[in-house]
Amino acid sequence: MSPAVILAAIVLVPVVLLMVLRVNAALVFLSLCLGDVLVQFISPDANSFFSFLSSARVTSNVSASSQTVRLVLLLLPVVLTAVFMIRTVRGSSRLLLNALPSAGVGLLGALLVVPLLSAGLSHNIVHSGLWDQVQRAQDLIVGTSALVCLLVLWLQRPKTGGEGKKGKRHKA
Repeated sequence: MSPAVILAAIVLVPVVLLMVLRVNAALVFLSLCLGDVLVQFISPDANSFFSFLSSARVTSNVSASSQTVRLVLLLLPVVLTAVFMIRTVRGSSRLLLNALPSAGVGLLGALLVVPLLSAGLSHNIVHSGLWDQVQRAQDLIVGTSALVCLLVLWLQRPKTGGEGKKGKRHKA
């Protein structure tokens, strides 16, 4: 399969799933960011823990398990958030607005997942001309996606108008 098709699938599958399942993509984007933080700070300790537990100290197995641990740490918060947030986007206008953060999840997800894939698959994608373009647009992808997600979250805040509230009236 060509690297462009694989990369397109990595980007589009999360977008389609988030839209079909009506998952709040802004929260999934933040979960993806959390997963990246976990990969950076937790994976070295997790790798040494699993290396300690494994009886066979084969370098290729440790390397493969290291990649797997990092991929799980990256995607576990995303998957859990998506599962717990199914059908939280109501209304067609909110679903349409959810398309922008969904695209951000797909693009950022590709930037973070591709380096963690198996060596052969990662090599094919990374050495394609399309990946070079994605890498050059990395700052734009991350910055724009983060800003869009924040705006969507801010627009979703609950209304706190005082007109419809029921409660006790205090005497002055």
